[in-house]
Amino acid sequence: MGDILEVEGLSFRYPEAPRNAVSGFDLAIPEGEIVVLAGPSGCGKSTLLRTVNGLIPHMYGGEYSGDVRVAGSSVKDSNMRDLAQSVGFLFQNPENQIFMFSVERDVAFGLENLGVPRSDMRARVDEALRLLKIGDLAQRAPHELSDGQKQRVALAGVLAMRPKLVILDEPTSLLDPKTASELVALVARLRRELGTTFVVVEHRLDLLVEVADRLVVMDGGKKVLEGTPRDVLFGEEAEAHGVAVPAITRVQKMLAGKVGVSADRLLAPSELAAAVEGRGA
Repeated sequence: MGDILEVEGLSFRYPEAPRNAVSGFDLAIPEGEIVVLAGPSGCGKSTLLRTVNGLIPHMYGGEYSGDVRVAGSSVKDSNMRDLAQSVGFLFQNPENQIFMFSVERDVAFGLENLGVPRSDMRARVDEALRLLKIGDLAQRAPHELSDGQKQRVALAGVLAMRPKLVILDEPTSLLDPKTASELVALVARLRRELGTTFVVVEHRLDLLVEVADRLVVMDGGKKVLEGTPRDVLFGEEAEAHGVAVPAITRVQKMLAGKVGVSADRLLAPSELAAAVEGRGA
């Protein structure tokens, strides 16, 4: 398998802006990876995402240099219709992309716009509803659903398009901890079952460290850190760039000298629980 996303020397400046929103950015993501993109507000994350789904340069003007390729095709040389079938985008607020009278119609909306044959559309909608385990919601009105259910409906609409790459923009920001954890588990399952590649912009890193392959940190429009979540979060520079080390790590450090838990770099609650249970055994 090759790289599904290739960003080479990307720089972009909005009209009248005093400086670049993104500068000299390079990134390669192989098929099937889960990559988390983090960094302080205004660091360039949103601009980078717009270059991947084609909003830049097709809908936002400005100074653009470098190249972004999805599945080998340059975004700036592709039309938005083709890009919509290669790159799926789940907005921070699912209300922004569910607006039909039933869940089933919402999931089918993108396919209808592309003129997908009705028999194929029926199969793809059913498949998406099954994958997201929301078949029982098919005839429900979206406004009747919980935030977590709305998130699943919006994601089903994205997956029905069968994109090669899915971008999730702050997907847990409106969710309670339990529902947020369920969404992260869903992402891991879809990667496992479908081989879907995910780029996730997220501040609540403690939810994703167990499933992410890589963590990329941006600051000032540039990529400043990249590596496994464990390597990046325990490096000396992470917090200096506005990235918070998961709370469980601080708890682990406090417990290390009291209950004999090792000072190994633990990131997830399950790792701490295993360390404490191991000590008790």
